[in-house]
Amino acid sequence: MLESYKTVQLEGSHEINIQKSRFIGYIKRCETEQEAQDFIRSIKKKHRDANHNCSAYMIGEHDLIQKANDDGEPSGTAGVPMLEVLKKMELKDTAVVVTRYFGGVKLGAGGLIRAYSKSASEAIQATGVVQRELMRTVKVTADYTLLGKLENEIRNSIYPIKMIHYLDNVEIEVYVKKDNQEEFEQWITDLAHGQVSFEPGEYSYHEHSIEL
Repeated sequence: MLESYKTVQLEGSHEINIQKSRFIGYIKRCETEQEAQDFIRSIKKKHRDANHNCSAYMIGEHDLIQKANDDGEPSGTAGVPMLEVLKKMELKDTAVVVTRYFGGVKLGAGGLIRAYSKSASEAIQATGVVQRELMRTVKVTADYTLLGKLENEIRNSIYPIKMIHYLDNVEIEVYVKKDNQEEFEQWITDLAHGQVSFEPGEYSYHEHSIEL
């Protein structure tokens, strides 16, 4: 599993108009090729009356699955430019479909490349991008007298809180990077003067929005 990677928010869309043609960009996070193909089919079904539904996707932690489809546009003017946008933004597990309703003005090869690239890029920006980081959940168990201090310190630190359980003692589940676990536990131990226990949990991805 990758320590960290970028991908899109779950799903989104954005429309632009270029020389009287409508370009509607659809974005979705897809973790398998089947999921990407199902997404593309769903957009084609939704816009079956469109002139073109061009697509591209990049799947897998090493980007081994890459596909682009011009759907009737001149070869290399739609799908590949959209795939290049995904590569340039370093987005994994991402599928994009750009639907075009022709407005009567021909754009030429260069114009099409720019239009599809722009549509894909703006749709991604509108949908939003996240950084996913592989972290371990560490459960911190302490007496309720320490809750205020611990919660405040953790919320103002680099360690995101996953959940707080109010049981016989308070249990604070915290996301911690693998390399930071020892440092985190020592920091909390010092804050609580040793009146705390730890239980390491599973590894999972924690994500947060980023600006490109």
